Amino acid sequence: MSNNETASPKIRALYEAALAVRSRAYAPYSGYFVGAAVQTATGAIYVGCNMENASYGATICAERVAMGAAVSAESRPQIVAVMIVTDAEIPWPPCGMCRQVIAEFGADCQIYCANLGGVMQQTPFAELYPQSFSIGHLQNT
Repeated sequence: MSNNETASPKIRALYEAALAVRSRAYAPYSGYFVGAAVQTATGAIYVGCNMENASYGATICAERVAMGAAVSAESRPQIVAVMIVTDAEIPWPPCGMCRQVIAEFGADCQIYCANLGGVMQQTPFAELYPQSFSIGHLQNT
């Protein structure tokens, strides 16, 4: 684990972007506000916050909202980094559904999980999700 203060300027910018959007999360059911920022190979940063729904299954995680913004802007973005900010003491990693979406656009990216105090964990995505389902599986049917 590291601290936001010792992170590179690029990672601090991702942290600040995710932290800022976290305050706009729609979380009336769980009360858990999550912000995410993804950076693409172009250097652009896209943000998202979680959006809960009364039917629960229609809830969308912050990471997928940010990935959707990247796709909307770049069509087929190459994600190089994902930052997730929560208020949890131990920073939260992306859920399984988010990992699958990240695999589609950022199989070689770095994942950064942080809390409001700036405590941060960095993990290569391949370590977090070593056997993701991909187009290769579909082509081998």
